[in-house]
Formats: sequence, C-alpha cells, structure tokens
Amino acid sequence: MTETTKPASEAPQRCGLIAIVGRPNVGKSTLLNALVGQKVSITSDKAQTTRHRITGVRTVDEAQFVFVDTPGFQTKHNAALNRTLNRTVHGVLADVDLVLFVVEAGRFGLDDAKVLALLPEDKPVVLIANKLDAVHRRAELAPWLKGMQERRNFAEFVPLSAKKAADVTRLFNILKPYLPAQGWFYEEDALTDRSEKFLASEIIREKLFRLTGDELPYTSTVVIDKWEEEGELRRISASIVVERDAHKGMIIGQGGERLKRIGSESRQELEHLMDGRVFLELWVKVRSGWADSEEHLRSYGYE
Repeated sequence: MTETTKPASEAPQRCGLIAIVGRPNVGKSTLLNALVGQKVSITSDKAQTTRHRITGVRTVDEAQFVFVDTPGFQTKHNAALNRTLNRTVHGVLADVDLVLFVVEAGRFGLDDAKVLALLPEDKPVVLIANKLDAVHRRAELAPWLKGMQERRNFAEFVPLSAKKAADVTRLFNILKPYLPAQGWFYEEDALTDRSEKFLASEIIREKLFRLTGDELPYTSTVVIDKWEEEGELRRISASIVVERDAHKGMIIGQGGERLKRIGSESRQELEHLMDGRVFLELWVKVRSGWADSEEHLRSYGYE
C-alpha cells in the first residue's frame, strides 16, 4: 500500500500533555470533564475546589490528549496548602507540550493577569474564552480579544461553552496539530490515571462544598479510611476533615440531616460511576491547623 492511500486509522500516532490553567472558578474542571467525556474532576460554585493535578485522557482517532487540570493559582493567602497548590501548578507547566489558558469570555481581571504572567514563554498557549453562552452581545468580544492579543501572542483563540458538545469537538481539531508525533501514553479507552479511591474522595468533597455553600471555608478535605470490595459491593469509610468544631456542626447539620444528604448524594454518584453497589460511612473529624501543616498535607495526599 502506498503512503498516499494509507487509511486514517494508520496515521502516525500523536500524544501530548496539555495543562488547563486559569484563576479559580473560570470553569477549568467543567472543561476537563467535557473533554474527557466523563467526570474526573469535581465542580462547584465555590472557588478553589480542585487541589490535585487531575489527569484526564481522551483518544480521538490517531491522537491521544492527556489533560492535566490544575488548582487555580492562589494569590490571596500564603498558608502551606496554598503554597503546595501553586507548586503543583508550576510543576505541571514544566512538563506539558501545550497550555490552555482559560478565562471568562469578555472578562480579564487582576487574578487572570497574575496567572498569565506565570505561564512559560517557551510553550504554545491557547486562549480559551469560556462561558461564551453568558455573553449577550458577541460583537463586544472583538475589542476584548484585541486587548488580549496585545497581552500575549497566543497560538490560538477559541471562544466556547464547555457545556456544548460541538464546541468541545471543535477544540479537539484545533489542538491536534500541537501534539507531538509519538506513541500513546495510555490505552485507547483510558479516561484518567486516578484510582477509584481517589475519585471517591473527590466526589464526597464535591458534595460537601455544594451542600454547605459559602458557610464552610475551603480548608476542608476528605480522607478514605477504609476501602473493601466484595464482588460488586464496595464498602467505603471516609472522614471529612475540618479545622474547627463550628465547621463540624455546619457539616452535620440539624439532626445530622446535612451529613446524611452528603452521604446519600455521594453514594448515588459512586454507584453510577463504579457500576455497582456502595455502602458509604462518613465521619467528621476536627484537625486544627491541618491546612498550614506540611506533614498533614502529605498524609492527606497533597503533592
């Protein structure tokens, strides 16, 4: 068979690491989940819910996209947790082939500028103008885009809504040429390099933030204490770790109702994700100062 008649399935494989960066709450995790086609990163209206590098994988034809979701850069606080989060972002950027810089379409503030200033000069950066569905007059984007292009020579400009499948498909086609020609890192059907145990702790943490709203400080985490598998049944025991007794009360709620709801919604999503039955037991523990303790951070799995 000649090279010109080679079928598409035999095109040389491409594979690359792509970082998704931006200030907290611009929709990075929503975009990652849409790109992967399944939830691998938690989403919440509360800023700063992503704390670990989350790797999501999607293989489209000959190209394998390995996405790395990062914590939003922390610019306000200097606790050990925030320093750890920022180290994670810098570590990710050093390793990748391409950077997706996510902003809200039509908006660019001081926190966005701080993230942009930290992006490496030697990597192609694609400007993702997310939440396009929230822009009422598209004509207003033209002067905004001109201002953005003056800030950096972006490799591409992609306005989109992470919630629209057609926009996500279009993004894959735009990013593909930036992936190095090399063999895939993962199997074709892989979606994430994270374990079920890690995904379980993240899902519980998501329900925690969603159901406590702004009452609970983001210095709360989830630790899996016990994980047992009996055929299709998983028995999971987890601790929600907070810094103060008052936070414990917020999570438990009147008559334990809020904790029951966190547990119930987490269990339902875990059963759907793992395609089996889940028995979930939740506890709330107070560990004063854990977010400013390097030792505690390591023991809870922070890199």
